[in-house]
Amino acid sequence: MTNKEIKALISLLDDPEIAPQIQGTIQNLGESIIPFLEESWEETLDPQQQQRLEDLIHNLQFDGLKQRLRVWRDSGGDSLLEGMWLLNSYQYPDADFQALNRAIEQLRFEAWTQMRPGMHPADQVQVLNHVLFRTHKLAANTQNFHSPANSMLHLVLETRRGNPLTLCVIYLLVAQRLMLPIYGVNLPNLFVLLFRPTNPNVEPFYINCYNRGLILSRTDIEHYIAQLNLTPNEVFFEPCSHLDIVRRALRNLQLSFEKMQEPNKASEVAELLAILTDEGDPLTDNEGEE
Repeated sequence: MTNKEIKALISLLDDPEIAPQIQGTIQNLGESIIPFLEESWEETLDPQQQQRLEDLIHNLQFDGLKQRLRVWRDSGGDSLLEGMWLLNSYQYPDADFQALNRAIEQLRFEAWTQMRPGMHPADQVQVLNHVLFRTHKLAANTQNFHSPANSMLHLVLETRRGNPLTLCVIYLLVAQRLMLPIYGVNLPNLFVLLFRPTNPNVEPFYINCYNRGLILSRTDIEHYIAQLNLTPNEVFFEPCSHLDIVRRALRNLQLSFEKMQEPNKASEVAELLAILTDEGDPLTDNEGEE
Protein backbone atom coordinates (compact mmCIF):
# COMPACT_ATOMS: atom_id res chain seq x y z
CA MET A 1 0.00 0.00 0.00
CA THR A 2 1.14 3.55 -0.69
CA ASN A 3 1.44 6.09 2.12
CA LYS A 4 -1.64 7.84 0.75
CA GLU A 5 -3.65 4.60 0.82
CA ILE A 6 -2.53 3.82 4.38
CA LYS A 7 -3.58 7.26 5.61
CA ALA A 8 -6.94 6.90 3.84
CA LEU A 9 -7.43 3.52 5.50
CA ILE A 10 -6.68 4.93 8.95
CA SER A 11 -9.12 7.80 8.39
CA LEU A 12 -11.92 5.23 8.04
CA LEU A 13 -11.51 4.40 11.74
CA ASP A 14 -13.68 7.48 12.36
CA ASP A 15 -16.69 5.55 11.04
CA PRO A 16 -18.01 3.37 13.91
CA GLU A 17 -19.85 1.05 11.51
CA ILE A 18 -16.78 -0.11 9.62
CA ALA A 19 -14.13 0.60 12.28
CA PRO A 20 -13.93 -3.04 13.51
CA GLN A 21 -13.29 -4.30 9.96
CA ILE A 22 -10.71 -1.57 9.34
CA GLN A 23 -8.95 -2.41 12.60
CA GLY A 24 -8.58 -6.00 11.44
CA THR A 25 -7.11 -4.87 8.11
CA ILE A 26 -4.66 -2.55 9.87
CA GLN A 27 -3.67 -5.32 12.29
CA ASN A 28 -2.71 -7.51 9.33
CA LEU A 29 -0.35 -4.83 8.00
CA GLY A 30 2.00 -5.30 10.96
CA GLU A 31 4.29 -2.96 12.87
CA SER A 32 5.35 -0.96 9.80
CA ILE A 33 2.08 0.95 9.98
CA ILE A 34 2.70 2.21 13.54
CA PRO A 35 4.31 5.57 12.48
CA PHE A 36 1.16 6.37 10.48
CA LEU A 37 -1.05 5.54 13.46
CA GLU A 38 1.10 7.73 15.70
CA GLU A 39 0.81 10.58 13.22
CA SER A 40 -2.98 10.22 13.14
CA TRP A 41 -3.05 10.20 16.95
CA GLU A 42 -1.23 13.55 16.99
CA GLU A 43 -3.61 15.03 14.43
CA THR A 44 -6.94 14.04 16.00
CA LEU A 45 -8.59 15.78 18.96
CA ASP A 46 -11.20 13.05 19.46
CA PRO A 47 -10.42 11.14 22.72
CA GLN A 48 -12.24 8.03 21.48
CA GLN A 49 -10.30 8.00 18.25
CA GLN A 50 -7.06 8.49 20.16
CA GLN A 51 -7.93 5.50 22.35
CA ARG A 52 -8.67 3.35 19.28
CA LEU A 53 -5.31 4.32 17.81
CA GLU A 54 -3.49 3.64 21.08
CA ASP A 55 -5.08 0.20 21.30
CA LEU A 56 -4.12 -0.59 17.72
CA ILE A 57 -0.52 0.52 18.28
CA HIS A 58 -0.25 -1.58 21.43
CA ASN A 59 -1.73 -4.65 19.74
CA LEU A 60 0.66 -4.33 16.81
CA GLN A 61 3.65 -3.93 19.13
CA PHE A 62 2.52 -6.87 21.26
CA ASP A 63 2.11 -9.14 18.23
CA GLY A 64 5.57 -8.12 17.04
CA LEU A 65 7.06 -8.84 20.47
CA LYS A 66 5.49 -12.31 20.56
CA GLN A 67 6.98 -13.08 17.17
CA ARG A 68 10.45 -11.87 18.20
CA LEU A 69 10.22 -13.92 21.40
CA ARG A 70 9.43 -17.04 19.35
CA VAL A 71 12.42 -16.36 17.11
CA TRP A 72 14.66 -15.93 20.17
CA ARG A 73 13.31 -19.17 21.67
CA ASP A 74 13.73 -21.13 18.44
CA SER A 75 17.30 -19.87 18.03
CA GLY A 76 18.15 -21.48 21.37
CA GLY A 77 17.83 -18.41 23.58
CA ASP A 78 21.61 -18.03 23.65
CA SER A 79 21.69 -14.28 24.17
CA LEU A 80 20.54 -13.47 27.70
CA LEU A 81 20.80 -9.75 27.00
CA GLU A 82 18.47 -10.08 24.01
CA GLY A 83 15.97 -12.11 26.02
CA MET A 84 15.87 -9.53 28.82
CA TRP A 85 15.64 -6.72 26.27
CA LEU A 86 12.61 -8.41 24.71
CA LEU A 87 10.95 -8.54 28.13
CA ASN A 88 11.93 -4.90 28.60
CA SER A 89 10.24 -3.95 25.35
CA TYR A 90 6.83 -5.11 26.58
CA GLN A 91 6.57 -1.97 28.72
CA TYR A 92 9.05 0.09 26.72
CA PRO A 93 8.76 -0.76 22.99
CA ASP A 94 11.39 1.86 22.12
CA ALA A 95 13.97 0.44 24.55
CA ASP A 96 17.38 0.61 22.87
CA PHE A 97 19.20 -2.72 22.73
CA GLN A 98 22.51 -1.07 21.88
CA ALA A 99 22.21 1.28 24.86
CA LEU A 100 21.79 -1.75 27.12
CA ASN A 101 24.75 -3.42 25.44
CA ARG A 102 26.93 -0.33 25.98
CA ALA A 103 25.96 -0.12 29.66
CA ILE A 104 26.98 -3.73 30.25
CA GLU A 105 30.17 -3.25 28.26
CA GLN A 106 31.11 -0.24 30.41
CA LEU A 107 30.71 -2.32 33.56
CA ARG A 108 32.81 -5.09 32.01
CA PHE A 109 35.57 -2.63 31.14
CA GLU A 110 35.67 -1.21 34.68
CA ALA A 111 35.92 -4.70 36.16
CA TRP A 112 38.48 -5.81 33.58
CA THR A 113 40.84 -2.97 34.52
CA GLN A 114 40.94 -4.34 38.08
CA MET A 115 41.42 -7.99 37.18
CA ARG A 116 44.89 -9.56 37.38
CA PRO A 117 46.22 -12.77 35.79
CA GLY A 118 45.97 -15.77 38.09
CA MET A 119 43.53 -14.15 40.50
CA HIS A 120 41.73 -16.53 42.86
CA PRO A 121 38.00 -16.89 42.05
CA ALA A 122 37.06 -15.30 45.37
CA ASP A 123 39.19 -12.27 44.50
CA GLN A 124 37.62 -12.05 41.04
CA VAL A 125 34.22 -11.96 42.72
CA GLN A 126 35.42 -9.22 45.05
CA VAL A 127 36.36 -7.13 42.02
CA LEU A 128 32.90 -7.59 40.52
CA ASN A 129 31.28 -6.85 43.87
CA HIS A 130 33.32 -3.66 44.20
CA VAL A 131 32.45 -2.37 40.73
CA LEU A 132 28.75 -3.26 40.81
CA PHE A 133 27.78 -2.78 44.45
CA ARG A 134 30.20 -0.14 45.68
CA THR A 135 31.19 1.95 42.66
CA HIS A 136 27.83 1.79 40.86
CA LYS A 137 25.78 1.13 44.02
CA LEU A 138 23.47 -1.51 42.56
CA ALA A 139 21.20 -2.64 45.36
CA ALA A 140 17.97 -4.36 46.32
CA ASN A 141 14.79 -2.38 45.76
CA THR A 142 13.35 -3.22 49.15
CA GLN A 143 11.01 -0.21 49.26
CA ASN A 144 9.18 -1.14 46.04
CA PHE A 145 9.83 -4.85 45.82
CA HIS A 146 6.79 -5.61 43.64
CA SER A 147 7.30 -2.76 41.19
CA PRO A 148 7.32 -3.91 37.52
CA ALA A 149 10.33 -1.60 37.08
CA ASN A 150 12.43 -4.17 38.97
CA SER A 151 12.15 -6.50 35.96
CA MET A 152 13.09 -3.83 33.40
CA LEU A 153 16.82 -4.10 32.78
CA HIS A 154 17.31 -0.56 31.47
CA LEU A 155 15.48 0.91 34.49
CA VAL A 156 17.52 -1.18 36.92
CA LEU A 157 20.70 0.09 35.28
CA GLU A 158 19.40 3.68 35.52
CA THR A 159 17.98 3.61 39.06
CA ARG A 160 20.54 1.12 40.47
CA ARG A 161 17.65 -0.72 42.14
CA GLY A 162 16.30 -4.15 41.21
CA ASN A 163 15.12 -7.54 42.39
CA PRO A 164 17.39 -10.57 42.93
CA LEU A 165 16.96 -11.77 39.36
CA THR A 166 17.77 -8.53 37.52
CA LEU A 167 20.74 -7.84 39.80
CA CYS A 168 22.01 -11.35 39.05
CA VAL A 169 21.42 -10.86 35.33
CA ILE A 170 23.59 -7.73 35.28
CA TYR A 171 26.29 -9.50 37.29
CA LEU A 172 26.08 -12.55 35.02
CA LEU A 173 26.24 -10.53 31.79
CA VAL A 174 29.38 -8.76 33.00
CA ALA A 175 30.95 -12.02 34.23
CA GLN A 176 30.29 -13.76 30.91
CA ARG A 177 32.12 -11.01 29.03
CA LEU A 178 35.05 -11.47 31.39
CA MET A 179 35.00 -15.21 30.55
CA LEU A 180 34.35 -16.13 34.18
CA PRO A 181 32.63 -19.50 34.84
CA ILE A 182 29.56 -17.96 36.49
CA TYR A 183 26.02 -19.26 35.90
CA GLY A 184 22.48 -18.62 37.06
CA VAL A 185 20.86 -20.98 39.58
CA ASN A 186 17.10 -21.41 39.91
CA LEU A 187 16.53 -21.49 43.66
CA PRO A 188 12.92 -21.28 44.87
CA ASN A 189 12.02 -17.69 45.85
CA LEU A 190 15.58 -16.47 45.31
CA PHE A 191 17.84 -16.35 42.29
CA VAL A 192 21.58 -16.74 42.87
CA LEU A 193 24.73 -17.34 40.83
CA LEU A 194 27.16 -20.25 40.82
CA PHE A 195 30.91 -19.78 40.39
CA ARG A 196 32.26 -23.09 39.13
CA PRO A 197 36.07 -22.71 38.99
CA THR A 198 37.96 -24.47 36.21
CA ASN A 199 40.61 -25.35 38.83
CA PRO A 200 39.47 -28.68 40.37
CA ASN A 201 41.23 -27.75 43.62
CA VAL A 202 38.87 -24.81 44.21
CA GLU A 203 35.38 -25.59 45.49
CA PRO A 204 32.41 -24.12 43.61
CA PHE A 205 30.50 -21.46 45.51
CA TYR A 206 27.38 -19.33 45.16
CA ILE A 207 26.86 -15.57 44.95
CA ASN A 208 23.82 -13.78 46.39
CA CYS A 209 23.52 -10.53 44.44
CA TYR A 210 20.53 -9.39 46.50
CA ASN A 211 22.95 -9.24 49.43
CA ARG A 212 25.70 -7.29 47.63
CA GLY A 213 27.50 -10.37 46.28
CA LEU A 214 27.60 -12.41 49.49
CA ILE A 215 29.43 -15.71 48.93
CA LEU A 216 27.54 -18.86 49.95
CA SER A 217 28.60 -22.49 50.15
CA ARG A 218 26.61 -25.51 49.00
CA THR A 219 25.86 -26.17 52.67
CA ASP A 220 24.32 -22.70 52.93
CA ILE A 221 22.07 -23.52 49.97
CA GLU A 222 21.11 -26.85 51.56
CA HIS A 223 20.13 -25.03 54.77
CA TYR A 224 18.08 -22.54 52.75
CA ILE A 225 16.20 -25.39 51.01
CA ALA A 226 15.59 -27.07 54.39
CA GLN A 227 14.16 -23.83 55.81
CA LEU A 228 11.63 -23.81 52.97
CA ASN A 229 10.67 -27.40 53.84
CA LEU A 230 11.40 -28.49 50.28
CA THR A 231 12.82 -31.79 49.12
CA PRO A 232 16.37 -31.21 47.83
CA ASN A 233 16.54 -31.22 44.04
CA GLU A 234 19.75 -31.05 42.04
CA VAL A 235 18.20 -28.30 39.91
CA PHE A 236 18.50 -26.04 42.97
CA PHE A 237 22.29 -26.36 42.85
CA GLU A 238 23.12 -26.55 39.15
CA PRO A 239 23.28 -23.93 36.36
CA CYS A 240 20.08 -23.07 34.54
CA SER A 241 19.68 -21.89 30.94
CA HIS A 242 19.14 -18.36 29.68
CA LEU A 243 15.68 -19.51 28.66
CA ASP A 244 15.02 -20.44 32.31
CA ILE A 245 16.17 -17.00 33.43
CA VAL A 246 13.90 -15.09 31.04
CA ARG A 247 10.98 -17.36 31.96
CA ARG A 248 11.57 -16.54 35.59
CA ALA A 249 11.80 -12.83 34.81
CA LEU A 250 8.43 -13.03 33.04
CA ARG A 251 6.91 -14.79 36.06
CA ASN A 252 8.20 -11.98 38.24
CA LEU A 253 6.72 -9.38 35.92
CA GLN A 254 3.37 -11.15 35.78
CA LEU A 255 3.24 -11.29 39.58
CA SER A 256 4.20 -7.61 39.79
CA PHE A 257 1.27 -6.61 37.57
CA GLU A 258 -1.06 -8.78 39.64
CA LYS A 259 0.15 -7.05 42.81
CA MET A 260 -0.33 -3.66 41.12
CA GLN A 261 -3.93 -4.56 40.18
CA GLU A 262 -3.24 -4.53 36.44
CA PRO A 263 -4.87 -7.79 35.31
CA ASN A 264 -4.77 -6.99 31.57
CA LYS A 265 -1.00 -6.55 31.63
CA ALA A 266 -0.59 -9.64 33.82
CA SER A 267 -2.62 -11.60 31.26
CA GLU A 268 -0.49 -10.37 28.36
CA VAL A 269 2.73 -11.26 30.18
CA ALA A 270 1.25 -14.73 30.76
CA GLU A 271 0.91 -14.99 26.95
CA LEU A 272 4.60 -14.14 26.59
CA LEU A 273 5.49 -16.68 29.25
CA ALA A 274 3.46 -19.36 27.48
CA ILE A 275 5.67 -18.92 24.42
CA LEU A 276 8.72 -19.91 26.49
CA THR A 277 7.17 -22.42 28.90
CA ASP A 278 7.11 -26.13 28.19
CA GLU A 279 4.52 -28.38 29.74
CA GLY A 280 5.79 -30.10 32.84
CA ASP A 281 8.27 -27.37 33.78
CA PRO A 282 9.45 -28.63 37.22
CA LEU A 283 9.99 -25.13 38.57
CA THR A 284 6.62 -23.62 37.71
CA ASP A 285 5.09 -24.43 41.09
CA ASN A 286 8.19 -23.66 43.14
CA GLU A 287 9.19 -20.23 41.94
CA GLY A 288 8.01 -17.17 43.75
CA GLU A 289 8.95 -13.61 43.04
CA GLU A 290 12.54 -12.68 43.58
